[in-house]
Amino acid sequence: MRRYGKNPDEDDIRVRPNTKGNRPRTHTRPKHEDASWGMVLTVDRGRITCLVEDRTIMAMKARELGRKAAVVGDRVALVGDLSGKKDTLARIVRIEERGSVLRRTADDDDPYERVVVANADQLAIVTALADPEPRPRMIDRCLVAAYDGGLEPLLVLTKSDLASADKLLETYRPLGVPYVVTSRDELYEGRAADRVRDLLDGRVTAFVGHSGVGKTTLVNALVAQDRQRSTGHVNAVTGRGRHTTVSALALPLPEGGGRRGGWVVDTPGVRSFGLHHVEPSRVIKAFPDLEPGTENCPRGCTHDEPECALDAWVEEGHADPARLYSLRRLLASRERREGD
Repeated sequence: MRRYGKNPDEDDIRVRPNTKGNRPRTHTRPKHEDASWGMVLTVDRGRITCLVEDRTIMAMKARELGRKAAVVGDRVALVGDLSGKKDTLARIVRIEERGSVLRRTADDDDPYERVVVANADQLAIVTALADPEPRPRMIDRCLVAAYDGGLEPLLVLTKSDLASADKLLETYRPLGVPYVVTSRDELYEGRAADRVRDLLDGRVTAFVGHSGVGKTTLVNALVAQDRQRSTGHVNAVTGRGRHTTVSALALPLPEGGGRRGGWVVDTPGVRSFGLHHVEPSRVIKAFPDLEPGTENCPRGCTHDEPECALDAWVEEGHADPARLYSLRRLLASRERREGD
């Protein structure tokens, strides 16, 4: 501490200017009791488009949220200008606890997990039966992510006019995953959308799939609008023009005719689906017929080793052997890349 003489003058005292304003710092966050609730539709380079009642609002994350990010599907509290007029901006001050999360890592050795979608009810895994060839390892990884995040999986198989779906469906039949099989004609004429929509009614469904499987074509037909990412058409949800970002986007399903509507979340095409964040103990919860058999497993059991109690559980007739095979295949997919 600097010491001054008995009679210091102004030349002796130096005061560091307060460059951040004169308000005292506080760790008490404002409650924002007048905040309005909305749903995140898309996130693009820090700008967050939200639906508040019947208006789309552009918003930014408030500083008080720290490092917590808002993702598509989040239910958020907003303050500020909620008119939805051009060049207005609101602030997201709270993010409601998520009911489900679809997460992935860039690769299996990447510890940084990314939340892709929040609060979705199910995950539609779109896969072509040919051109491109189906990738069962990719399907397995998406199933693991769905089970781990609390989403119900749905298989959507396209291009059945090029190859039969029987072999692939036989592989996943023990899991009891619902499915829809469509042809190219059905896809492009919109008939595929009519059948898929029955499984989406009143729900929030995230769509995943790699390039060329027909995911975007199907989503466009489902939401009854041309919203391809590579086109320059105006987006009916955000009111903005060309949408060329790599972010997910939530789109409303039409209501009426006995349908309750719902939401489709179109995600970017994925090349990999890392599962570094998934613990085997969470995957087993998707197999309620096998989970009781793990009580006698050794601590830290990977459920694919000689001491695993699940083998005896199945031999005693408590579960179908095909179910144990499916579980172990899914767990093994955590350790192998999609192309292996």
